[in-house]
Amino acid sequence: MPIIYLSPSTQDWNPYINGGTEEEWMNLLADKMVPFLNASGIRYARNTPDMTAASSITASNAGNYDLHLALHSNAAAGAQAGKARGSIVFYYPGSSNGQRVANLVVDGLKTIYPDPNLVRSEATTSLGEVARVNAPSILIELAFHDNEEDAAWIKNNLDAAARVIVLALTEYFGIPFFETENRRPGVVDVEWGSLNVRARPNTSAAILAQAPDGAPITIINTANGWHLVNYNGTIGYVSSEFVTLT
Repeated sequence: MPIIYLSPSTQDWNPYINGGTEEEWMNLLADKMVPFLNASGIRYARNTPDMTAASSITASNAGNYDLHLALHSNAAAGAQAGKARGSIVFYYPGSSNGQRVANLVVDGLKTIYPDPNLVRSEATTSLGEVARVNAPSILIELAFHDNEEDAAWIKNNLDAAARVIVLALTEYFGIPFFETENRRPGVVDVEWGSLNVRARPNTSAAILAQAPDGAPITIINTANGWHLVNYNGTIGYVSSEFVTLT
């Protein structure tokens, strides 16, 4: 199953025009994402508010992540201060995976931002959390927190933003999206030795674990003949045909 490094802003010194800080609101966005990530089987590690961008990069590079996802909000300089609006999703030039996930996030944000024409993806080499991480990476500037309308939009749309971001991730990783967990107990029911727990809901996906007949298993969600399960700490997919609910 995919695992991401989730890196909400640690800029406690960067104020919103209508109260709070970038660190505060982007951590709230990350909090809103967590239930969707858990329901959809996307594992994650997350930075903490006492970290910096540099230490977040170091922590990300110390692991083996499928994506580095940085969450930020924007502010304009000079004559544009307080006037600029819109969402930008940055990716590293030449990274086809980074560009693909950036475009999927853009597509999602266009469905909720007031002016879809102001939502775009952009290549950059100047942002450390895009240029200096080992994993494919994107940095989302959700909207401009120095603009009254954008700052209000961020605060009023955290749930919607979290949903479309995680939905984009599931499209990128090729797994079903689930709104909530629907946990149920079950047991493996096979006539042979064990049931394969796979990384994706298809029979050609990598095998993560093997659960023997009669083994207890926790079903997290179900779609299209596959259960998303937790088997002894391994999150993956099993054919629903071979699991009996208990």
